[in-house]
Amino acid sequence: MTMPTPIRTHRAEAPDDHAPHILVVDDDSRIRDLLARYLHDHGFRVTTAVDAAAARATMRSLSFDLLILDVMMPNESGIDFARSLRRESPVPILMLTARAEPEQRIEGLETGVDDYLAKPFDPRELLLRVSNVLRRGGSPPTGEIRMGDFIFHISRGELKRNGETVRLTERERDLLRYFAQRPGMPVSRHELAKGADSGGERAVDVQINRLRRKIENDPANPVYLQTVRGKGYTLYPE
Repeated sequence: MTMPTPIRTHRAEAPDDHAPHILVVDDDSRIRDLLARYLHDHGFRVTTAVDAAAARATMRSLSFDLLILDVMMPNESGIDFARSLRRESPVPILMLTARAEPEQRIEGLETGVDDYLAKPFDPRELLLRVSNVLRRGGSPPTGEIRMGDFIFHISRGELKRNGETVRLTERERDLLRYFAQRPGMPVSRHELAKGADSGGERAVDVQINRLRRKIENDPANPVYLQTVRGKGYTLYPE
């Protein structure tokens, strides 16, 4: 496999807990380790996986802001993995490949890959592309999200069920809008409590339960607004 341009790292402080978390998926251990070290030294949290199966297992317990995914991997190619991933997750994907044929780039982009980078590459270009993809992915949606019979218009803060308006309190509206702008991303109770007038984190659990009664058919077994153990809550719209 073609190696990228030699990567020179610099000493840096460890990334903080709020730094973007990147999953690097590549079967070449040298490239995988180099990318992990380089990205870590430039302020990113990094986890690695050797193939698509390992990446899936990791994503069941951790959430990521970006995947850097190699095309040529054993068992399941990066393109096949990206195609299956797009059916269940909006996580941004930067694809790496040793081949630069337009057909392969087009196939990757058609699966929903956000950007493409051919090997060998300049590590500075990798950083720029990572930053650009994260910036695009960080633009919050302002349209509508659907949750079964419910449609929530984000900018208006309006929830409807089968065309009929569902009354929301101001706090419920703020919470639903906050989740809707971060679909699929875990949000901690501490973060949700920041905007509350009083009650702190304990009040968040009460507010979440009230919101579930308005958007879930079975609030005791939520489908859309789910609890993520140890992380908080996540909204999974359709």
